[in-house]
Amino acid sequence: ADERWNPPVGPVDPEHPECAAVIAEVWTLLDGECTDESRDQLKHHLEECPACLRHYGVEERVKNLIAAKCSGERAPEALRERLRIQISQTTIIRG
Repeated sequence: ADERWNPPVGPVDPEHPECAAVIAEVWTLLDGECTDESRDQLKHHLEECPACLRHYGVEERVKNLIAAKCSGERAPEALRERLRIQISQTTIIRG
């Protein structure tokens, strides 16, 4: 079946001012690189915020696509850290 999805559009939920921080950290959750406390907080927010949950779903699909296309190859740790920081900074600046 052709699965349709819509990317997140519009502003984040005004009832959840922490959305920018959650979106900036969503990759740490996807990669299993956050602390237990951070993971629990992120998951709780995602359960309560449809806009962030939709964003998480898009990022999860991107991660799965990259994993499928790269055959499980991993970038060097230094490169991964630089990219994580740049993505986080870009998300905060644009968010």
